[in-house]
Amino acid sequence: MTIFPSVPRMFLAKANHLAKQTIFKYKHQGQYQDITWFEAREQVALAALGLKTLGIGAGERVAILSENRPEWAMADLAILGLGASDVPIYATSSPEEVAYVVRHAAAKAIFVSNDEQLQKIIPQLSELPSLKTIIIFEDDANRAPQVFSWLALQQLVKVSASEALNAFEDEVKNVKCDDLATIIYTSGTTGPPKGVMLTHQNFLINCEDAKEAIRLGRNDQTLSFLPLSHVFERMAGFYFPLMVGAPIAYAESMNTVPENLLEVKPTMACAVPRFYEKIYQKIMTSVEQSTPIKKKLIKWALTVGYATIPYRLKRLTMPSWLYCQYQIARLLVFKKLKKSLGGRLTQFISGGAALPRYLGEFFYAAGIMILEGYGLTETSPVIAVNREQQLKFGTVGIPFQHVDVRIDSETKEICVRGPSVMRGYYKNEAATQEVIRDGWFHTGDIGCLDEEGFLTITDRMKDIIVTSGGKNISPQNIENTILKSSFIQQMVVLGDGRNYLVALIVPDFTAVQDYLKLAHLSKEQIIKEERVNKLIQEEITRLTKTSAGYEQIKYFRLLLSEFTQTSGELTPTLKVKRKIVQKKYASLIDEMYQTGAQWKS
Repeated sequence: MTIFPSVPRMFLAKANHLAKQTIFKYKHQGQYQDITWFEAREQVALAALGLKTLGIGAGERVAILSENRPEWAMADLAILGLGASDVPIYATSSPEEVAYVVRHAAAKAIFVSNDEQLQKIIPQLSELPSLKTIIIFEDDANRAPQVFSWLALQQLVKVSASEALNAFEDEVKNVKCDDLATIIYTSGTTGPPKGVMLTHQNFLINCEDAKEAIRLGRNDQTLSFLPLSHVFERMAGFYFPLMVGAPIAYAESMNTVPENLLEVKPTMACAVPRFYEKIYQKIMTSVEQSTPIKKKLIKWALTVGYATIPYRLKRLTMPSWLYCQYQIARLLVFKKLKKSLGGRLTQFISGGAALPRYLGEFFYAAGIMILEGYGLTETSPVIAVNREQQLKFGTVGIPFQHVDVRIDSETKEICVRGPSVMRGYYKNEAATQEVIRDGWFHTGDIGCLDEEGFLTITDRMKDIIVTSGGKNISPQNIENTILKSSFIQQMVVLGDGRNYLVALIVPDFTAVQDYLKLAHLSKEQIIKEERVNKLIQEEITRLTKTSAGYEQIKYFRLLLSEFTQTSGELTPTLKVKRKIVQKKYASLIDEMYQTGAQWKS
């Protein structure tokens, strides 16, 4: 069904064709360095033979605990080339989370990026009986017998590069499309993680569908900064570029993405909605701080940009006056935004969570296209995506060619089937049968298909708020509306089983300080300041004035600290873990229901 029988076979075919061209870029000593397909192929082959010497073979499982880097990708290809499967673990995971995944998957070996990640493993080795070998990417020093460096792994077998390649190719020939490629443990917003089993075919079919939907080729350049441990970046930021021969550059970290965009000058990158929100909020804050003339110019340019959207979406000829104004707006305003993103960007791919419509329209008005898609780990991952020539804001696009989508007539749940749907949950047949029924995978998301075939996501079934009055409310819709405010950084709407809605809000402290001239106040003082609370109240009122009465926020509280992965309130794709937030701020929430608040919206 797929062009290539396995992911490593795809890699080898491309490497043979593109040997001297760049496959990976990474930052070293302040400069981006290139790795060619030829060099990557040699390292992958030698690493695979090293793993085989250490007892890794078909059916074994090897974990990867690392930030994004070329070695992550090469380790993945080496593991899969032996017929083994890998188990990616988020670099932000705690030692306890790491141990759970390694133990549950019975991983025989693990790759780690550095000493920080190694220390999550070493103290727990006695409790991980399956784990026999550790390979560390950033270390060449002699360590315990079971710890090898990436270089030492490649030197375990004393053969020439050509002999290693021939031996690796022989191993790869035995890997079939329906073999298990990976077990990805979903972070989830509730409950313990489940191991999603995905095959080579799952990924390859999804990549081939992506080729038909997304314009990407050998002359493009991608920048990878979402974690490769997440299926979205694994497919869209790794396997898909691999299939089309596009070079992949790795950001140093999430904090350096703005700098790395300027250095790499990508034409395509994958990101989650929070990334676009931060850019939008930074722009809007900058606008508010601008001189009156500059502020007027930017707002005029955006007005012109929004006016062009219907023409550009339908590929219609603009009125000459609008076309001329748009060219001026691009030259004076929008060109600077594009330059801040590297200058060559043709498209962003958005996934991992719902993209608020206003963000898609804002960037499109400014000449930056965000193609929003939708999927889950269990679907490898893409179910649907907007296309450059088929784009509709507020939707997640048209389903992929090999994905069948239906909407349950009673629950409105989105159900899918096709060759990209997972094999099942590892060691959890009950959970597998719960979500795969009669050949259809039940996503847990509510949505609808319009007459043109575009899919719209309404909400997660488990996130829907049902008030004591019986009203069904989508908290994400309300949150996305209010987050248009440049003064609000994060928020969570609550009210399940209650008679009205309340919210926990993290203000944008910098924007609030600048607007109200409160630089002399600490964060603790800011959240208690009457003018700040009044400003937030006015923003909520302004943005929700057309909402139904039962969708209005009655009370809110400002929080001192933002929600983070480290504090356990966000998933690795920056979605809020609502139950964790509710538990952490239970007393604050109860206070809003028991005694009300002086801050009413």
